[in-house]
Amino acid sequence: MRPSKALKTALKVTASIILAGAGLTAANTATAAPSAAPPPCSDGTLVQTDSGPVCGLDGDGIKNWLGVPYAAPPVGALRWEAPARHPGWTAPVQATEPGSACPQPADFRPGSTDENCLKLDVRVPEEAGSGPLPVMVQFHGGGFRLGTPSNGTRLAKVGKVVQVEVRYRLGIIGFLSHSALGANAGNYGIEDQQAALGWVKRNIAKFGGDPGNVTIFGPSAGGSSVCANMASPTGSGLFHKGIIESGEYNSLRGVHATWQAQDCATKLPTQAEAQQAGARFAAAVGCGNAPDVAACLRQVPVQTLLDQAGNGLGPDSGTLAPIVDGKTLTMSPGQAFATGQFNKVPVIHGVARDESQIRPAETPAEFEAQVRGQYGEFAPKVLKRYPLSQYPAPAAFIAARTVLADSTSVCPALLNDRRLAKHTTVYAYRFDDTNPPPLPFVDATRPAGAFHVGEFSYLYHGTFPNQPPLDPNQLALQDQLTSQWTGFARTGDPNVNGTPRWAPFTAEKEAQMSLLPAGTSRMTREISGPHHCNFWIKLAPFTS
Repeated sequence: MRPSKALKTALKVTASIILAGAGLTAANTATAAPSAAPPPCSDGTLVQTDSGPVCGLDGDGIKNWLGVPYAAPPVGALRWEAPARHPGWTAPVQATEPGSACPQPADFRPGSTDENCLKLDVRVPEEAGSGPLPVMVQFHGGGFRLGTPSNGTRLAKVGKVVQVEVRYRLGIIGFLSHSALGANAGNYGIEDQQAALGWVKRNIAKFGGDPGNVTIFGPSAGGSSVCANMASPTGSGLFHKGIIESGEYNSLRGVHATWQAQDCATKLPTQAEAQQAGARFAAAVGCGNAPDVAACLRQVPVQTLLDQAGNGLGPDSGTLAPIVDGKTLTMSPGQAFATGQFNKVPVIHGVARDESQIRPAETPAEFEAQVRGQYGEFAPKVLKRYPLSQYPAPAAFIAARTVLADSTSVCPALLNDRRLAKHTTVYAYRFDDTNPPPLPFVDATRPAGAFHVGEFSYLYHGTFPNQPPLDPNQLALQDQLTSQWTGFARTGDPNVNGTPRWAPFTAEKEAQMSLLPAGTSRMTREISGPHHCNFWIKLAPFTS
């Protein structure tokens, strides 16, 4: 049975589904025309970095250094090269405006073609007490194709941490592999993240941060980035803790997909597969038979590259997300976790109960078509486990949402909890709040449930457009999450005053924190059974 026209149309728009995790708003995604001059620096904000002096802005209890270069601009001959140290400067850089978004398509918001984007923001609370502060480094989401970081002013100010927000190369600019680019080509975006962590290690003490207490965190592809850095041999020693928010989101894929394989549990493309895709991409942009393919590719306009890459799902799109390149990643994160070959740091790790990266079906016929297209030979067993008769109206939508969440997020996350807990401390969570602050991708006319990166909408409430004020129940959860996330960054333990007791996930006690508003969050072990995880985990990669 083929998907209906309505279902096909719905599936085409699903790339918007993690724009919240990408921090995407009209204001922070567009490559704005440069102003006549950046705002002047505030007194007392001059800091000498190892590349040169920078000055920033203060006010409302926070000091900000925005758009600080952490690597040389990856332009010209440096396109598709590992990030290089910045040559430096002598006059103070006015770090008073965020850097531009890295190149990305204008799928749902204004895009960018500015390759000079390897810049970060540093936010420091003014009233922080004595001693160096814990550092939280944010990697934004957006499927490795889209996005910019979210403004971390509130988290830094309330949580008394230094927050660093990183822009890194995305999509075809960040992950193209081709034999002409070298034996370990690809993963430039992950290398950018590690270059930013190197900058933090060398410089953050000058901003009041502790280079020996760095937590990397992020939602969606940001969570997947945390997994990639944990699995990366070249990431060793650059960070000390990780928070993985909704990093499992496309682990089981069929004919319907939103992103190239990229998350914390899926099997990433090999270098050979990526270079084959790169060869097709090079030919499609006119460089396939060039005497110097690499030089040819580096002369192709950014917009042409973005147009050809598209959403990454076409036959000649190239690679737009992490690959097993043999250096930065020697295996997929899920395999690294399964074999214990990863950077063993304490983690907070979780997903939302009802999240999906594919638009759920709307009718019984579409539900059956979606299940058969997504799960193939296993479809009869799926339909038996999720009968429409057990769901209220709109039954097809809720059933499809539940199938997609269980198979691609909840159960793969449980599997990674089990893998990680054999080697390090894991604080697992399931976001169960079905009425979180709205995010731009959520269709308010459908029962979205506890949707993707809902906890991030609490941590960064007010940075997304058209969000109403939090009600008292929501404020209680916002305070809880802020305390737990920053408490974990401070000590490696999210158990702080004013929050419910959070027990680690272990083989003996597979406990997760069920995140709920109004002070009702609680520990639960009701995970595997209700989500049919014994069934789904058998279909996941790296289960042996």
